Amino acid sequence: MGNFGPAAAQTGTPLPDLKLGRYDHSRPSLTGGGALRTAAQPGTIKGQYVVRLREAPVTSYTGGVKGLAATRPAAGQELQPHSAAAEKYRQHLGDAQRDVLGDFGVRAQRTYTTAFNGFAVKLTGAQAGKLSKDPRVAAVTPARLVKADAATTPTTQAAQPTTQAPGRTAARTATTATTTTKPVHGSNVVVGVIDTGIWPESASFAATMAAPAGWRGTCQSSKDFPATACNGKIVGARYFADGWLSAYGSLPDGESLSPRDMNGHGTHTASTAAGLPVKHAMVLGHDYGAISGVAPDARIAVYKALWGGSGMDADIIAAIDAAVADGVQVINYSIGTAMGDYQPNSPIGNAFLNAYLAGVFVAASAGNDGMSGMISNAEPWVTTVGATVERSHEATVRLGDGTRIVGTSMDQLPTRRSTPIVFADQAGSLDDGAQYCWSESLDPAKVKGKIVACDFINSVDAVATVKAAGGVGVVLFQSTGNARLNVIYDFPTVYLWSAEQAGKLFNYLWAHRTDGTASLAQGGDGSSLVGLPSVAGLSSYGPDQTHTGLQKPDLVADGIDVVAAVSPTAGGRLFDSYSGTSMAAPHVAGMAALLRTRHPKWSPGATASALRTTATDTRGTTSPLRQGSGLPRTSSADDPGLVIEPSAAELTGFAAAATPDGKEINLPSIALREYDGTKPVQLTRRLTNVGTRTETYTAHVDGLAGMKVTVSPRTISVKPGATAKVTITLERGTATWDRYTTGSLVFSSAKHRVRLTVAGRPWGFTPRPYDDTGIEFGRTGGQGQGFLEAGFTGPLAGRTTGYTPVTWTDKKLTTTVSGGVFSPGGVGTQGTRIVVPRGSAGLVVQTASDDPGTNLDLYLYKDGKLVDRSWASWHSSERSVRFFPEPGVYTAYVHAQTATSSDVPYRLGVTVIPDNADRRNATMTTPARVERGGSSQVTLDPVGPQPDVEQWAYTEFRTGRTVVPGLLISSR
Repeated sequence: MGNFGPAAAQTGTPLPDLKLGRYDHSRPSLTGGGALRTAAQPGTIKGQYVVRLREAPVTSYTGGVKGLAATRPAAGQELQPHSAAAEKYRQHLGDAQRDVLGDFGVRAQRTYTTAFNGFAVKLTGAQAGKLSKDPRVAAVTPARLVKADAATTPTTQAAQPTTQAPGRTAARTATTATTTTKPVHGSNVVVGVIDTGIWPESASFAATMAAPAGWRGTCQSSKDFPATACNGKIVGARYFADGWLSAYGSLPDGESLSPRDMNGHGTHTASTAAGLPVKHAMVLGHDYGAISGVAPDARIAVYKALWGGSGMDADIIAAIDAAVADGVQVINYSIGTAMGDYQPNSPIGNAFLNAYLAGVFVAASAGNDGMSGMISNAEPWVTTVGATVERSHEATVRLGDGTRIVGTSMDQLPTRRSTPIVFADQAGSLDDGAQYCWSESLDPAKVKGKIVACDFINSVDAVATVKAAGGVGVVLFQSTGNARLNVIYDFPTVYLWSAEQAGKLFNYLWAHRTDGTASLAQGGDGSSLVGLPSVAGLSSYGPDQTHTGLQKPDLVADGIDVVAAVSPTAGGRLFDSYSGTSMAAPHVAGMAALLRTRHPKWSPGATASALRTTATDTRGTTSPLRQGSGLPRTSSADDPGLVIEPSAAELTGFAAAATPDGKEINLPSIALREYDGTKPVQLTRRLTNVGTRTETYTAHVDGLAGMKVTVSPRTISVKPGATAKVTITLERGTATWDRYTTGSLVFSSAKHRVRLTVAGRPWGFTPRPYDDTGIEFGRTGGQGQGFLEAGFTGPLAGRTTGYTPVTWTDKKLTTTVSGGVFSPGGVGTQGTRIVVPRGSAGLVVQTASDDPGTNLDLYLYKDGKLVDRSWASWHSSERSVRFFPEPGVYTAYVHAQTATSSDVPYRLGVTVIPDNADRRNATMTTPARVERGGSSQVTLDPVGPQPDVEQWAYTEFRTGRTVVPGLLISSR
C-alpha cells in the first residue's frame, strides 16, 4: 500500500471554514421543488380518515344483491355509470353508507360510489378503531398528503424577454408520438388529468371541438374559470378541495378555488399528454421550437385535486370517482408519496383498481427520489412510469488550466473565450451565506464582470443574486451532487450536477483564488451521459418494496427538460421546461390514448401489455429494475402480436391479500424479489393473439446469466383472438445468491417479437426490498455474532475462514480549508493504494480519528471510478465493506471534510479476507436447521490468544449440496 496527496501546508495556520456539504442539498432545493411540497404538513392528518366499505362500487359490482343487476362492464364494453341499474345500485350504496355513518354518529365530508365505495370522515382514534372492526367496513385509513412528482417547478420571477441568439438550434421538446396507421392522434378519447388544474387560455388548448360520444362530464365554472374555458378541447373541468379544507382550513396563498392552475404542473402534464401542436414555444423571448402533446386530438378533462402542489387522498379519490363517472378512457396521475408507497392497497390504489375494471387506463409517475425501492403508484393495475433523459443540453465549463467540465444548460451562453471566475465565498460574507449565493449576500464590487460559482441551496435564488450583483455568468454546483436537469434562468448558467464535477471545479478555484478564469460554451463531448435516451438519475426505480412479485416501474419515458405549456402565474411564462417522472407519465398516457383510438376494444391491461412487450432498451442499462420494460413505441405497440393481460379475479385477489405477491398475475414481466433459490419457481402466462392471422411463436432467453429457464411448450401456434398458455420454470442454477439476475423471455414469430422482462434475486440470508447498490446491507455482524434470515428451509452446516486482523496505519493529511469539496488528489485528500487478490471474500476499509472536531469522509475507487463512499456527518468513523470484491487495485481516498488544523492525523484500517482461508483461530456455532423467514444466530468463538485489534471473518453455509455465502463478522 502507498499513499499520495497534495503538497503539505504550513501548520498552525487557522483554516477558513466554508461549511460546504453541511446543508441538506435535497433535490427539491436544487430545482425549486420545495414549492411542490407544502411546508410543515405531515404525511397523515390527525383526525381525518378514508373509510372503504366492503361492497363493490359501481365500476366493480358483478351482482349478488337481490333486485340489483350487475354494473361492471363486460370485457370490451364501456361502463354505463348513469344507467338505471347503476343509479339503483348507487342508491343502495348510499343507503348502506348512511347506515354506517348513523350507527357511529358521524357525518361524511364526502362520499364515493363510482370507483370507490366509502367516505371521508373526521373520527377520534376510538371511533376509528371501532369502525375498523365493523363487518361492513373493509378498511379505515388515516388521510394522507400526496404531492406532484415534478422535480422542476416554476421560477419565482419573470425576466425581461430577449431575442434568440442567431444560429442557435432550437431545443427538442415534448415528444410527438404517433402510430403508423390512421387515425393517429387520439380523437374521441378523453384523457383525465388529476393535478393542479389547467390554464385554459394556453395555445396548447386553443381549439373548439365537439364533445365525444358518451361524455358525461361538466365544466365547474367560477369567477376565475368561465364556462367558455371548456371549449371542447378542454371537455370538462372540476375541482376537489373538501379534504384539503377540512385538514387545513384554507387554501395555500395564491390558490384559486376553481379548476384554474395557479402552479403550472397540471397545465404542463395536460399539454404533454394531449396538447395541440404549437410551432413556437417561447420562453422569455427564446424560441424552444415546435412542441405537441403525444395525442393532440384527444380531449382533456381536468380534475384539480392538488393545492399548492400537494393534495389529500380524500380529494384524489373524489377526482378518480368523478373521472370514471364522467367517461374518461385514460387518466394521468403525476402524483406520488415522498419516498414511495408506504403500504399495499391504499385507498387511492383501490380507486384506481376499480377504474381499471371499468376500462380506464391509468398512467402514473414512479417518483423522483432517485433510489431503489422508493416507487410510488406500484399497483399492478397502474402503468408506473419512470423518467428518461432524451436531450443532452450539454454545456462546457473550460477552466483556466485547460480542464473541461461538461455540464448542462438551456440558457444562451456568452461567446467570450475567457472570463474571470470567482467562487462565491470570495464575493461576500460567509456569515451571510455568500458561498451559497444567498439573496443579497454578494458584493457587487467583487462580482461585476465575473462568472460566479455557487454551491447553491436554491438555484433560482442563486442565479438571481449573481445577476443582481452584476455577474456575467453562473456555474451552479453542489458539493454532494444532485440530479441532472435544467431550469431556464434567462441568464448564462451552467449546471454541474455530480459530486465529481463539483470537486474538479472547487479544487481549481481553491488553487486559483485570485486568478481563476473560465469560459462557458454550449455543447459538449457526450461524456455527461451514457447515451440518449438514458434513465434519469432522479427517477425512482425497482424493485417494488411494497409488494413482492411486481416489476416497477413498468416503463420509462421522456421526463427531463420537457418543454410544455404552464401557468403564467407561476413565473410569467406560458411555456417552460420541467423535469421529473411527472413529465414522463403523461407521455405514456398520451400513447394509451393513441392506442385507444386504434383499438377501442382493448382493455387497459392489453394496452399496457402492448406498450411493454414492444418497448426498447435505454442506453446504459438493460435492467428491468431501472427501466422496467423500457421505452414504449406506439408504432410497434399498435401491432404487438400477442398481449399478456391480467384477469379481474387476479387483480381483485391481489388487492384483497394481506401480503400481496404479484408473480402469479398474468403480467408481461416476471419479478422474483426474494425467491427460494433451492427450489424451482413455476409460473404460467397466457398470451392472446390480437392480430388478424394465426402465428407461430418460439420462446428463447435473453440474458439471465446463470439462471436455468424452461418454457413449455417452447413453440406455440395462436389463432386470432385465441389464447395460448405457457408454463415457465425458473431455477437459480449458478446465479449469484442475494443479487439480481436480469434479462428477458422473448416470444418470436416471423412478424412479431414479444418480450417479457425478468428480474430475480434468490434469497440466501439477506432479504432485501432494494436493488444491488449497497449490497452489503445485512451482510455484516459484530462482536463475534451475526444474524441469518434464511430464504429457504432446510438443514444447515457452516464453515469460517477464521479471523483476519485489521491492518491499521497511522497517517496524516494536510489541508488548507475546512468544509471544502472532495476530489481525488484535491485539497485535504489523501489516497492509499490497496491490492485485492482474486479469491477475496471481503474488503473492509475504515477510518478513525481521536479529534472530535475532525470529520473525515471515505471514498473507495477502482479503475478510476467511484465504487463506494462513506460520508456520515460530523464524525470520522467511516467504513466501506465490499462483499466478494472484484480483484484488482483499489484506492481509498480520505478527505478532511471538516478540520481544526492544517495537519490532520488519522488511522486507516484495511482488511482483505480470503474466501478459502482456514486460520483456525475461531470456531463457529450455527443452527442445525433454518426456516424460511426465520431469524437465526451464528457465533464465532476465538481459539487461542488473539491480537488486541479488530478482526474480520467470512462465514459460509451449506444446505444439502447447495453452498450459500454467509456474512462478514467482526470481532468487535
